[in-house]
Amino acid sequence: MEDHWSKDGHSPTGYLMQQPFGDDSPARIQRFFQGFKRDPQSEFYSRDHADTILRSGMSPYYDLRSATAENAQTGGLMRSLKGRHLQMIAIGGSVGAGLFVASGKALAVGGPASLLLAFSVVGIMLFCTCQALGELAVVFPIAGSFSSWSTRFLDPSWGFAMGWNYAIQWLSVLPLEVIAASLTIEYWNNTLPRSVFVTIFLFVILTINMFGVKGYGEAEYVFSMIKVIAVIGFILLAIVLNCGGTPDGGYIGGKYWQNPGAFHNGFKGICSVFTTAAFAFAGTELVGLAAAETAAPRKALPTAIKQVFWRITLFYVVALTLVGLLVPYDNPRLFGGTNQVDANASPFVIAIEDAGIQILPSVMNAVILVAILSVGNSAVFGSTRTLAAMANLRQAPRVFGYVDRKGRPLVAIFAAALIGFLAYLADLKQQRVVLEWLLTASGLSSIFTWGSICMCHIRFRRAWAAHGHDPSELPFQAQFGVAGSYVGLALNCLVIVTQFWVGASPVNSENMSTQDIVQNFFLKWMGAPVVFVFFITHKLYYKTRYVKVEDLDVDTGRRQFNLPVLIAQEKEERENWPRWKLFYKTIC
Repeated sequence: MEDHWSKDGHSPTGYLMQQPFGDDSPARIQRFFQGFKRDPQSEFYSRDHADTILRSGMSPYYDLRSATAENAQTGGLMRSLKGRHLQMIAIGGSVGAGLFVASGKALAVGGPASLLLAFSVVGIMLFCTCQALGELAVVFPIAGSFSSWSTRFLDPSWGFAMGWNYAIQWLSVLPLEVIAASLTIEYWNNTLPRSVFVTIFLFVILTINMFGVKGYGEAEYVFSMIKVIAVIGFILLAIVLNCGGTPDGGYIGGKYWQNPGAFHNGFKGICSVFTTAAFAFAGTELVGLAAAETAAPRKALPTAIKQVFWRITLFYVVALTLVGLLVPYDNPRLFGGTNQVDANASPFVIAIEDAGIQILPSVMNAVILVAILSVGNSAVFGSTRTLAAMANLRQAPRVFGYVDRKGRPLVAIFAAALIGFLAYLADLKQQRVVLEWLLTASGLSSIFTWGSICMCHIRFRRAWAAHGHDPSELPFQAQFGVAGSYVGLALNCLVIVTQFWVGASPVNSENMSTQDIVQNFFLKWMGAPVVFVFFITHKLYYKTRYVKVEDLDVDTGRRQFNLPVLIAQEKEERENWPRWKLFYKTIC
């Protein structure tokens, strides 16, 4: 029997739907297997339009216009995410070991003031970046947004480098987070082999992603809700502990900021915390990647971008300020973890345990476990969507562009699963080395991604003006305009420079051997040469050029909006809102 699949032209969400044919519809089991078949709309061009066009006497050629046009389509990806999914992804998605665990080592290295200062600087940088991200994602809600924008607005070779940079980042994060989850279990039981829990966690993460983007969205909604409730609960508890004191001590206040002190290791200590801050904030940009699979990005994205401010303020600034008040930087337990993702060194758990509370440390560890699994879930989503988009851009093997009728990039998910099997190295005695390499692979990746987003926004605004458009025509504008992108780009460059410095001259370098210093520099800085190797290789092979402003395409893939009508409708809706909702929508 012939299958009839098409885009539902009457559906605002653009779901792929099977046309009803009464009694001729296949059985449920048959429909299940048919769902794995390639979506007919995920292949827009024949191979004759591939980017590498080999002609007699001509060198390889990258057809930017053809690749841009193809990637402007959804490629079979479902638009199933709703506003509530996007909001929770923005406020709580990908918050994991970076905040709950690695912040402990950062506190020990830099002290509470350095922790607060570094996270605040990176928070300002990311807020500006996400504003630029929101503007671009509303106008161009296309698959693989970051690499796609870099390809279109900067240079196809830079887009190629950024795509693989982002894909490798999340592919390495998956086994890293699964190993971290297996280490977290040892808080309750350290007798069972870690491979048992690695199997369970990989199965859970991959199963969630096999339910498509709707499964990812619902899982992140629940995970993020748990994290938000836990952090708010910790903040309230920390205020009580700080003001009321612990059972064996009185009022704490700012005692630990005076003794042992607010700063540790001086300016170098502050710079050393930037890497941890970038690792902790990584994934905030996923809300832009999810825009391509959102039903109404014009309405949902601006609201979600506002949540980033509360994520930065609530999760990082307020929570880590209180952590710095409750845990002194010379607490020996901050060094008790075997690595940066060992929950035994979590300052959140240490603060609760030092208060003599019996049950809450286990609850906090359970939250850390949920947070780690959430990041693993995001890792599969981020890597697979990027690989699928790069395949459409002819920057990755075409097979990664295979999207089935349920909107799942199956081959990319399979590739992520294969990389995820590296988590079985958790039982090795040298698992610390494995974790260091995985952390290295994702080290500076986020900084390059965020900087590229800011550059793309700057270039887009220039091209937008060059084509005779006004910013008022945009359905969503970054709150600080192009100036915010310049600030974000400058802060990204600052973080890269500081990481070069602390890599070449780490804290306590006078007590380290030359071999240890070289290894430290390589582990901290390896992300940079990897990016430039991808960039230079692609540049030399295809001989691409920096895209001039007058040649930038601001039309292909742009979502068309009847802005006056939309603004009038939104104004009418606001007039009917109660005061509490008006206040909530203003700040959120």
